[in-house]
This record gives sequence, C-alpha cells and structure tokens, in this order.
Amino acid sequence: MQINFAPGQTTAEIIIREGDATKQLDPKAPVKTEIVGTIGTILEYLKKRVNAGQFKQTECFITVDRESVKMTLTINESDYYTRGTVVSKLQFNPQFVKFGINDGNKVWTPAELGLFFKMNRTFFPDRKDNMELVSRLMNFNGTVQATIDRDIKMNGSRTDNFAQVVNSNLPESFTLLIPIFKGLPPETLEVETFAQIDGRDVHFILMSPGAQATLEDLRDKVLDDELVKIQEVAPDIAIIEV
Repeated sequence: MQINFAPGQTTAEIIIREGDATKQLDPKAPVKTEIVGTIGTILEYLKKRVNAGQFKQTECFITVDRESVKMTLTINESDYYTRGTVVSKLQFNPQFVKFGINDGNKVWTPAELGLFFKMNRTFFPDRKDNMELVSRLMNFNGTVQATIDRDIKMNGSRTDNFAQVVNSNLPESFTLLIPIFKGLPPETLEVETFAQIDGRDVHFILMSPGAQATLEDLRDKVLDDELVKIQEVAPDIAIIEV
C-alpha cells in the first residue's frame, strides 16, 4: 500500500472496512398508474398532475363510454413502462344498493324490511313517517282475494281467468332522501312496495320509477359537465367517444 500526501500534509487517517459491500437494489420498472374512482376522479387527478411533468397532454387521451357512464384517461400512451389509466365512473351509492330498489332479485319479508328501515332511519326525511312504517311492517297484516273463473263450452271454447287482489296496512309508497350515485348529492325518491304472494308467505320488492328516470337524465349530463371541466384544465388531451 502506498500513500501519497498532498504538499504540506504530514498526517492522514486510513479506514479499512471488512466484509461484503452493501447490496444494491435491482432496478425495476416504474409503478404504473391504475386508478378507478367516482365520476370526478379524472378531473381531480388532472388538477394535480397536468403541470407536474409526469406526462405531456399530447401523449394522453380520454375515452368516453356513455352506455356505461364511464370515462378512461390514458397517460403516456406510447410508453410501456409509464403508461397508466385513471377511470371515472358513475357508480351507485352502496347505501342505495342495500335497499334493493329496482332490483327484482332483492325480496324482503315484512319483518326484515321493518328492521332494515329502523336501522336506516337517517335516509327518511320524516322520522315520524319512518317509525309508523316500521310499526306497520313489524305488525303486518294483509288479505288476499283470489277469483278463479273457468268455463268450457260445448263448441270447445275455453275461459280461464284468475284475478288476485292484495289488501294490506302498508302505504302504497314512501319517501327516501338518499344519494343514488357516489359523489353526487342526495335525491328525494318516491319508493313503491310490491307484494309477492306464495301461499301463506308474503314478500316485498321495492321499486322507484324516479330512480330509473334520474339515471337516464344524469347519464349524458354528468359526462358532459365533467368533460367541459376537464377541457378547461387540460385542453390538449384528446377526447374520444366509444
């Protein structure tokens, strides 16, 4: 070992290290952006990233699927390692889904529906109406009137009619104040109860034409409003209808 001193230097410290050198981490590809959120997700993402040097607007595009009420932003479209996607989608609010409104597969017994309404009182604009509805469901009574008319004539003509009328102590409809979609304000909905009779068993399904009408009305409006805001933030990103 040979040590050379600088001019005027008479002493120096030598440190000898033993053992293996620190292992270097293996290089890895960048983590790709993959985000799925509510209808305003793309706009919020662009507000924070559009001028951060993460991508160029001319290397990005947005696809719009009106049938699914969904938009997809693709960034760095030609780079395999940094290409990413951000999805905005109009999604039903989980609380609205729990009610099973307009879901023909969701059926309730009177007691089940009464307990559910009691635990979800916050979505009823009038507490008194909720308590009365719960009481009626927990003490449900109803009558079923069925009329059968069958007739076979000598010339072979046949008549076979069946009519059924259900009378109960429940109101025909009630009102909810509940958000239908994630990220949007609550809507006032009129919900109707429909009875299904199977022998002595009675089940209910909940229907709301208003909720369906709201979906149809919002489908294009929500997407168009978001696209206008996106173009204000990032005017050079291509927008493609699919």
